[in-house]
Amino acid sequence: MPRKSRSPVARSIFSISLGALLLLLGRPAEAKITQIVITKVTSPAFNGASFGSVGQYEILDGIAFGEVDPKDSLNEVITDIKLAPRNRRGMVEYQSMISILKPIDMTRANRTLIYDVVNRGNKRITDLNIGGNATNPGDGFLESQGYTMAWIGWEGDIASGVRFPLPVARNRDGSEITGRVRSEYILDQADSTQDVTSPPAYEAVSTSNAGATLTRRVHQNDARELIANDQWAFADCSVTPFPGVPSTAKVCLRGGFDTNHIYELLYTAKNPTVTGLGFAATRDFISFLRNGNGAKTGRGDRDDDDGRGRRDDDDDDDAPAANPANPLGNAIKNALIYGSSQSGRWIRTFIQLGFNQDEDRRLVVEGAIPHKASNRGAFNIRFAQPTRLSGTQHTEAQFAGPESPQTWGESRDRIADLTAGQLDRCRKTRSCPRITHTVTDTEYWQAVMSLNTTDSDGRHDLAIPREVRIYQLSGTQHGGGNPLAQPPAVMPGVPANSQLRSNSNPFLWHQRALLVALREWVVNGTEPPASLYSSIGRRSLVRAEDVKIPFLPAVNFTLAGLVNPKVFLDRGRNFNVEDASGVLREPAVPGSSYTVLVPQVDADGNPIDGLRNTNVQVPLGTYLGWNVRKAGFSEGDSSDLTGGFVPFFKTKAQRLAAGDPRLSLEERYPTHAAYVAAVTAAANSLVSQRLLLPVDAASIIAAANAAAVP
Repeated sequence: MPRKSRSPVARSIFSISLGALLLLLGRPAEAKITQIVITKVTSPAFNGASFGSVGQYEILDGIAFGEVDPKDSLNEVITDIKLAPRNRRGMVEYQSMISILKPIDMTRANRTLIYDVVNRGNKRITDLNIGGNATNPGDGFLESQGYTMAWIGWEGDIASGVRFPLPVARNRDGSEITGRVRSEYILDQADSTQDVTSPPAYEAVSTSNAGATLTRRVHQNDARELIANDQWAFADCSVTPFPGVPSTAKVCLRGGFDTNHIYELLYTAKNPTVTGLGFAATRDFISFLRNGNGAKTGRGDRDDDDGRGRRDDDDDDDAPAANPANPLGNAIKNALIYGSSQSGRWIRTFIQLGFNQDEDRRLVVEGAIPHKASNRGAFNIRFAQPTRLSGTQHTEAQFAGPESPQTWGESRDRIADLTAGQLDRCRKTRSCPRITHTVTDTEYWQAVMSLNTTDSDGRHDLAIPREVRIYQLSGTQHGGGNPLAQPPAVMPGVPANSQLRSNSNPFLWHQRALLVALREWVVNGTEPPASLYSSIGRRSLVRAEDVKIPFLPAVNFTLAGLVNPKVFLDRGRNFNVEDASGVLREPAVPGSSYTVLVPQVDADGNPIDGLRNTNVQVPLGTYLGWNVRKAGFSEGDSSDLTGGFVPFFKTKAQRLAAGDPRLSLEERYPTHAAYVAAVTAAANSLVSQRLLLPVDAASIIAAANAAAVP
């Protein structure tokens, strides 16, 4: 019997190039990655640039086909996996875009794979190259180290980047699944129409808004104001005025949505995707790259392709899937996983749900770097919407993700009535990776980071597991990190919705050093630097009202009002709190509040604890992990994931006139040489602690020499 046709995505990929490589060989006992199609080879990459002793790199882009056994105990945790479509052997099939960046000569590689979890489809590990991005190697730090990097899609609610078309779950009788969904809209520019959710949307079951509600409020904790149903519609008003063109995927409001409100829509949606399948696909792709057999590669041509993205062979759906050759051969010995923000939260969920061992019970990665991720995410729920935030003070405060346990090790949460830790599963199977967990100050103010290391009452510090290091990148913001944009070379501007300048204090230097330390930990067993983060015991973790900020040119706010509080939310009996999985009840029912603590600061307003970089040790101003929304943008609430910077005045006379108790630049650094000497001493100290690489210390010192300070 002929095989079923692939989806339009697969058909388009097969039509890209006559020279597509079809890697097929053998038949395994169990199905995982079943086929790899390389549709584009860029060799050499980066216009032929060469990187030290490693040489040139190449990029392999294509698609991976795979399948998982929904009856395997490792996969049963995936929400709705047993309601996903299956082939005749009972397997759930998937396909995803992939990309591999590798040395052309793999004998020069360092034998370590960095798997980068894409963030909303975007490659992020390349940010560790100063001046780099997905298409520009910048200073080539990662390439010069000899890393092989790889990506596979996992997210279905995106329209660009590395994508993963997800199967739709259906009831056992084949009918559509429906359920209550909550969406939130906060705008930086007024608009007439919003997508029901990020594309592709979970469509409303009807263009009628009967039974749906739209509310608005200025501040997160204000009472919700109900908008009458005749004032809004499931429709597109971007061209046609209200009531617009009916649409189950868009919502429009008479008079439009403004920038001063939080809009919340509750509606009945249909056709949830099996989003948790991305965990299994990632697990199997990484395992395939490091454990594959390295068999020779075959080339596909038009004689083997029927033009619809399928092979003209004798296989049918009753046969086990083919075992593709590994484009990396046997060159990979160790694997690390990296993710930033959304994808860092994804890593924490991946580990907690037990995906760090494959279906053959082999280890997937030895090391993990969840960066800017103080909680997990709602990536394994029905009607998952991964592009949404996991909750800040102003935005998505009720969305799932920061569920207990938030601690890596086992802890008791009396509010959730839960005793658990995020390493429980992998400890039972001896599959825990070594973890380098890095956070900015923003995660304390906006993403309840303190509950990673304290009890639910904020009274006691908790022990950190031996597999984990936590580094608070003090004085930095969630969205920063670029050394090329730091003051004084570039004075940061004020975000459009905020009152203070943006915080451009970079954390990237320390990410690079900690990556080197993690690899040494994994490969050689060399212990990394000790954890560095604020704590109750050192009196560096306190309530917001006890933080002593010396000078702030901002109005109409309180520090306590900028903190994102954690409230226990009862999401219904079909939601598994410990796994952050299942089916949400919308809206959730609020319960008791947790105690959330934030870093204490010194006389300059900078954190007294954590990994204090040269800018914090030798400051040019106050580096904040938070910012304040301005008038017209819910004034007084916190700016989402944004920090602030309050520069020192240049002279004593200027600061006194402004009432600023912080010393001016001329008072701190009487000469330029004094400033450079202080920066040099701080940089060298960080190098001695393995928290800064010598090459990056040299760059910092060179920037200090070039700076107009005082």
